[in-house]
Amino acid sequence: MNPNTLGFIGLGNMGAALLRGFFKSKAAQEAKIYAYDPFSSSEKATMLDSEVEIAKHCKYVLLAVKPQIVGDVLTKIAPVLTDEHVLVSICAGISVDYIRARTSRGQKVVCVMPNTAAMIGYGASAMSDVDEISNEEREFVFEIFTAEESDGQFISADKMNEIICVNASSPAWIFLFAKCIADYADSQRIDRETAIQLFAQTLVGAGKMIQESKMTLDALIAQVTSPGGTTEAGLKALRENGFEAAIRAACEACTAKAYELGK
Repeated sequence: MNPNTLGFIGLGNMGAALLRGFFKSKAAQEAKIYAYDPFSSSEKATMLDSEVEIAKHCKYVLLAVKPQIVGDVLTKIAPVLTDEHVLVSICAGISVDYIRARTSRGQKVVCVMPNTAAMIGYGASAMSDVDEISNEEREFVFEIFTAEESDGQFISADKMNEIICVNASSPAWIFLFAKCIADYADSQRIDRETAIQLFAQTLVGAGKMIQESKMTLDALIAQVTSPGGTTEAGLKALRENGFEAAIRAACEACTAKAYELGK
């Protein structure tokens, strides 16, 4: 089997975004790319007729389908899988053990939790670090998810459900935060689009400061917060109104749902 073959099962928003991004990576220069989706197609990949054909042609099989149907997909491709195959799953709540239970105990599996920013080349993906795959295979999987300005981190395989709230679900919460800011700007007769653009750039800058300043999060908060000032007043109001508890509850609800999906 050609070691540089990658097959996408599913070309929804995330699958299609990863496909586009991978073509801009170094690994894509020597790779052959295939895809299967009963409802969609791509000019960037050679389209095949079934999930089984993807597994027959490709060493790396990327499962980009809904968690509710991944079990059926695994049942279909299990008979043609070999020890050489590496299954890469982006299905929320689906664990390495779940996939191996439907394929084989020794199956090479990497579970990945990307986020929607992959659609514009700024994704952040958490990848399960498993002993069974080689360094070369790990590097190939890493290339799939870190093209353009995207980043990725390998984490313990048993924390893939817990990480979902960190990078995959949190963009929706950030968007809700942005909507609240924009709604307040509206109420103060500030142009909504102006406020959104200012806040969006503020998020970009804040993210860069987290990444590059080498300061702790507490230190960054303190840097913005002057004693007796406006930021301090705002932080006090956030805490008094349950901001921190609400974020914790959101993370816990997200993790609980992931475990439910994986049953």
